[in-house]
Amino acid sequence: MGSPAPRRPLALACFVFLCSSFWAANGYGRVGAAAAEGESRRMRLHTDGSRGDAHGWPGYLYTRAVGRCTPQFWSSGAEPWPNIVPQEAAVSKVFGSRSVEKYGPRLTLLEATMRTDDIGGSPFVKLVKQGSAALLNAYTRRGFPLDSWEVKALLLEALVSEEAAAAQAERFEQANESCV
Repeated sequence: MGSPAPRRPLALACFVFLCSSFWAANGYGRVGAAAAEGESRRMRLHTDGSRGDAHGWPGYLYTRAVGRCTPQFWSSGAEPWPNIVPQEAAVSKVFGSRSVEKYGPRLTLLEATMRTDDIGGSPFVKLVKQGSAALLNAYTRRGFPLDSWEVKALLLEALVSEEAAAAQAERFEQANESCV
């Protein structure tokens, strides 16, 4: 029969790893330039929309970071929306009357970025979600690869078929996730 002794080093190693991950995730034990400069204790906005200097432990080990240009970021309210496209603006008013057929007259940009039915659902849902985020990025992010008029035109052109919508939604998603 095996003894429980061989498990102890493994358990200890897992415990040390988890503790060090927790401390690193919360900003403890910084070295190098950050420690030398003595970072000031100021309110920070994190990529997941939370505020404060210390990050709360999320409750699960692996989390997906939400970038500054994704639909999740824009729907979180972490940054003010540009005045030219308020959150309450209807998708049909922003992208044009051709979008009414697919999205109806009442869907707002905020609702479009908050949608969760884009995975495994209609490619048109993913298109409006990623296209809305791309439009906001075009207005607010220097260096975003598309201009606002291009985003609007590309979204309208992609409404012709499910294949075109899926391909364009993927391009919008890549642009949104690679944005800085």
